[in-house]
Amino acid sequence: MNDYRDLVWSLIPLVLIAVVFAGLTSQCSFSASGPTQGTIPSFDVAAALRSDAQNLSFPIREPALPANWQPNSGSRDTITERGGGTVSTIGYVTGAGTYMELDQSDATEQVLAGHIAGGKYPSGTRDIAGRKWVVYEEPGAEPAWVADFGDSRVLIRGAGDTEAFETLAAAVVAARPLPAT
Repeated sequence: MNDYRDLVWSLIPLVLIAVVFAGLTSQCSFSASGPTQGTIPSFDVAAALRSDAQNLSFPIREPALPANWQPNSGSRDTITERGGGTVSTIGYVTGAGTYMELDQSDATEQVLAGHIAGGKYPSGTRDIAGRKWVVYEEPGAEPAWVADFGDSRVLIRGAGDTEAFETLAAAVVAARPLPAT
């Protein structure tokens, strides 16, 4: 008659085989000191934003961020619903190791926030460097801040603390639009 002990004894060799294969293919590692941050991918933020400034129909800003903030990704997206537009996205890893995202678009605030921030709702405003940022929040989720720059809207979001949001917001406000030609 088979019982739970037989099941456990039959699973032990399978688990050991899986661990050996994972170790051989370098898919897992063990460290007594806990998890460590991997290598941050390199991304040429200046070239990406210059290209966006030349190819998109709205002003693009390149914020001057602290030296320990590293750009690690970028993309473009299109929001097709009414009030939508093109979205230029740049991702950064802060000095504290958290991810922050900068989205610039010609979409309306509500459509941009709905597209990027999902079900978050406006919960208040913050004044950063003389610019009003609408804060979108949802319990248990990362916030998103949106500012209207006239010809464009800027949304920032990420896992950073309030200081990271304020740093990115102030840098965007201080940045002048890149030349379109």
